[in-house]
Amino acid sequence: MPGLLQPESYARALVGDVLPPPTPEEAEARIAARLERQQLLTRTPYTVFSFIIDEAVFLRQTGGPEVTRRLIDHLLECARLPNVDLQIMPLVSPGHAGLGGPFCLLETEEHEWVGYSEGQQSGRVLTDPKDLSLLHQRYANLRIQALNPADSVGLLMRMRGSL
Repeated sequence: MPGLLQPESYARALVGDVLPPPTPEEAEARIAARLERQQLLTRTPYTVFSFIIDEAVFLRQTGGPEVTRRLIDHLLECARLPNVDLQIMPLVSPGHAGLGGPFCLLETEEHEWVGYSEGQQSGRVLTDPKDLSLLHQRYANLRIQALNPADSVGLLMRMRGSL
């Protein structure tokens, strides 16, 4: 789940599972920083965001059913923002262009593209045009393979009701 979309309860569950465990002060600092960054979602002028999230994230119920309910409620609120597109990659899908791991594409104010690929112990900023082209292709495929925003909201509402 992207940090920009994590409610406090979900962020706490994630920070609590990190090894080695952070001190209480480190945990609070991480959570506060994550929540502060979320102001980007509502800052004007708006920045456009597009998120594709795997359905398995919700079925895992990180932090338990109540944390998952809060997560879904938070995502439903975010999906109503005029600058946020939220799509869910269904659990059963014959194609999934994101199996190589999470990545972000960012466009600067100068209209230059930067990619970021994340792993367990490392993250990598990508600026090479070939790497960026590949990420754009993967992202385009993910947008086609995932549920559209309206169907994604419907799925979230059904999952919320079954918790």
